[in-house]
Amino acid sequence: MTLPEPIFDYEACLLACARGEQQALVALYAQESARLLGVAKRIARDSALAEDIVHDAFIKIWLRASSFDPGRGSARGWIFSLTRHMALNAMRETRLEIQVSESSELALQPLATLDGRHQTQDPLHWPDGCERIYGCLEQLDPARRTCIVHAYVDGYTHAEIANKLDTPLGTVKAWIKRSLSALRECMG
Repeated sequence: MTLPEPIFDYEACLLACARGEQQALVALYAQESARLLGVAKRIARDSALAEDIVHDAFIKIWLRASSFDPGRGSARGWIFSLTRHMALNAMRETRLEIQVSESSELALQPLATLDGRHQTQDPLHWPDGCERIYGCLEQLDPARRTCIVHAYVDGYTHAEIANKLDTPLGTVKAWIKRSLSALRECMG
């Protein structure tokens, strides 16, 4: 019989970082660096750039840990959001044009992405609580769910999503904003 893995306290780690406790940053790095690298690689599509982004993200986490507000979301979400935004900014700054092949396009379909993670043992070891997010995502309108998946799983910008879905940018932004609110309420 294997014992369940202890729950990592992200909020306590960020608070310790804010107090200048370096060991907390080391623990946070050990816990999340591989997953954050995966997020950065999906967005940057370049391993070296993704490694730089994660390095810079941990510096920013260390320097800005005191700005984390638990009333606005989870500590883990804050860390992932910070890294995601840094990766998107890096892509904007380098202005990389990425050509997606037809086979890659099929692989990026959001429902296939969600179903694939849901039905297989994910190497990222999703916590058991992730079942809730799948249920909440299923409650969203398919177009809005697609926007959320493209933004937060595939790393697309709002403009890229609007272009991909042939939908006005303002509509995509509104869908994402409302969908995030609905997800927060559902997960609450």
